[in-house]
Amino acid sequence: MLSRPTRVLSVIAPMTQLNTPYPSTAYLTGFLRSRGVDAVQEDLALALALELLSPSGLVAIRERIAELPASGRTPPVEAFDEHFDRYAQTIGPTVAFLQGRDATLAHRICSRAFLPEGPRFESLEVYVDDDGGDPMAWAFGALGVQDRARHLATLYLNDIADVVRDAVDPRFEFVRYAESLAQSQPSFDPLAEALAAPLNLVDRMLRELTLAALACHRPTLVLVSVPFPGAVYAAFRIAQAIKAHDPSIVTALGGGFVNTELRELTEPRVFDHFDYLTLDAGERPLLALLEHLAGKRSQSRLVRTFTRAAESNTVRYINFVEPDVPFAEVGTPTWDGLPLERYLSLLDMLNPMHRLWSDGRWNKLTVAHGCYWKKCSFCDVSLDYISRFDAVTAETLVDRIEAVVEETGQTGFHFVDEAAPPKSLKALAAELQRRRLAISWWGNIRFEKSFTPELCRALADSGCIAISGGLEVASDRLLTLMKKGVSVDQVARVTRGFSDAGILVHAYLMYGFPTQTVQDTVDALEYVRQLFAAGCIQSGFFHRFACTVHSPVGLDPAAYGVTLQPLPLTSFARNDIGFIDPTGVDHDALGVALKKALYNYMHGIGLEEDVRSWFDLPVPKTRVARHRIERALATQSPS
Repeated sequence: MLSRPTRVLSVIAPMTQLNTPYPSTAYLTGFLRSRGVDAVQEDLALALALELLSPSGLVAIRERIAELPASGRTPPVEAFDEHFDRYAQTIGPTVAFLQGRDATLAHRICSRAFLPEGPRFESLEVYVDDDGGDPMAWAFGALGVQDRARHLATLYLNDIADVVRDAVDPRFEFVRYAESLAQSQPSFDPLAEALAAPLNLVDRMLRELTLAALACHRPTLVLVSVPFPGAVYAAFRIAQAIKAHDPSIVTALGGGFVNTELRELTEPRVFDHFDYLTLDAGERPLLALLEHLAGKRSQSRLVRTFTRAAESNTVRYINFVEPDVPFAEVGTPTWDGLPLERYLSLLDMLNPMHRLWSDGRWNKLTVAHGCYWKKCSFCDVSLDYISRFDAVTAETLVDRIEAVVEETGQTGFHFVDEAAPPKSLKALAAELQRRRLAISWWGNIRFEKSFTPELCRALADSGCIAISGGLEVASDRLLTLMKKGVSVDQVARVTRGFSDAGILVHAYLMYGFPTQTVQDTVDALEYVRQLFAAGCIQSGFFHRFACTVHSPVGLDPAAYGVTLQPLPLTSFARNDIGFIDPTGVDHDALGVALKKALYNYMHGIGLEEDVRSWFDLPVPKTRVARHRIERALATQSPS
C-alpha cells in the first residue's frame, strides 16, 4: 500500500516520435485529473533525443567513437569524426530551427555550406536532373526555403542517428528502437540479457533523465506506455532505474504492445521491473489499481491486470469484471507539463501528404473508441481496441477540441481512430461550422461510398486537410476475402472526391495476403499507378501482411487457404504467426519492387512506365486495362 498521497507520473518511453507527443499520457493524465487524481506526465522519448542531439551529447558520442577499433568505424562514423567540429557547431542552431525557434537559419542551411553532409545526403542524388541542376527544385521550386531547409536538417539528424547506431548501440533508431527484443518474442531471455548488460551511453542518458523526472515529480505510481515494440526496451530500462532508485515507487506497464502481444504473459521476470501490467483501455484498470494501492480494494478485485504472486513467483491475471468507462466520460486529454515548444518538425520525405506524420505538432484525439466496421480479416478485430465501438456526440467532441486549443494554443488535430465513422465526421464538420471554429484536421477512414463528393467538400470546409485509408491489396477478389467492404472502383471514386475537394489522400497498401499470386501483385501495382496518375491518391505505403493470432486469418486460417506454422512455447510476447501459403510466392522479392515503385510514384516519377519495369524478376503482364480507373471515375457509383 502507498504510504504517502498518491501522485501518478505517466511516461512516454523512447522511441515514439519527435514532432508531437504520443497521446497515451495526455489521455491518461486528463482522465485521472478529471477524477481528482494528482497526475503529471513526461515525454522521455523527446528528452532522450534532445540529450543526444546536443553539443554535450555529440561530445559523448565522439568519446565512444575513440574507443572503437579501426575495423569498427563505418562510413557514417568516419564522416562524423572527420567533421566533428562542424557537427558540434551546428547541432544547437539546427535543433532550434527544427523546433521553430530560429526560422532565419533556413537560408544558411539551404546554402549547403552550413551543415556537414554525411551518407544520408546521397539520397538527394536520385533527383539531380540531366543538366546537373538543383536536386530539390522539383519539390520546392525557387522558394520553399523553410521546407527545403527542414528536409536537409532531417537528413543531418538521420546521419547522427546512424552514428549512434554504429558507434554506441546497434539497436538504436529514432523509431523501432531495439524492437527485435520484444516484437513477437516468445521468450523474455533476449530482453533480460540486454537489461543485464552494462549501461551504454544511451542507457545512461535515459537513466539520468528518469531520475530527474522522479526528483521533479516525486511520484508514488509511474505509468509507462509502450505503444510499439520499439518502445519496450527503453520502458524496461526506465522501470529498472526506478526500482534501483526507490523500490517503493509502484510501476505499471500498459499500451498497444501490451494489449496485443502480452495477453498470455506467464514470465515472472517481467515483474522484477513492473509491479502491474494492464490490458486494453486503461481507465477502468487504473481506477481499480489506485483504489487497491489506497487500501480501498482487494487485489482480487483488480481489473484486467497482471501481477506476480510473491509466494509462488508465478504470474496472476486478475479480472474482476466491471464496465469500462464510457468514451463520453474519459475526459479531455491534457498536454499540460509536456514541452510543446521543444518538439522537432521533421521532413523526411518530399511528399505533401507523407510529411504529416513527422512534420508539425498535432493534437491527437479520437472521434470514437474502437472500429464501427470491425470485419477486416487481417485486423485484430477480437481485441478491445477494435471490437468495442463507443462514440460520443459531435458537441462533446468539439467541446474537447475547444478545450485543447485553449490549453495548447494550437489548432492542428490528428484523429487517430482505426476508422473514423462517416456519420460522426459529418456531424463533426457541421458542429465546427456552427461554432465557427477554425482548425486543421486529418485522420483515418474507410473508403466507403458514404463519403460522397458533397460530404468531402463539407469536411474540407470544416478544416480537413488530409485523409488516410486502407486500399490494402488493390484486388477485388482479395478485398472481398479480406471483408474490407470496398471495391477498387469504389476506392477510386471516393479518393477522387476527397482530392477534388482539396484533401490529400494516403492509401495503406498491403502485399503478401493469403493466396495472393504474382499476377495479383502486378495487377495491384497497376491499379495503384493509375490511382496516382488520375490524382486520386497522393501518398501510400506498402506493408507486408503479417498474420496475427487475434485476427480472423489467425483464428480461422483454413477459411483463407493457409496453414499456420506451430508457435514456440511462449511465456512473453505472442502476436505474429507464420503461415504456409500454397501459392509459394516470394513476396519479399516482390515487395522490393512495390516499395521502389511507390516511392517514385509519390514523387511524380515513372507514372507512365509499364509496372513490370520495377521488378528485378520476370513477372506477367498486368491484366488490368490501362484506363480502368478513368472508366471507373466516369461511372456513377451505384446507390
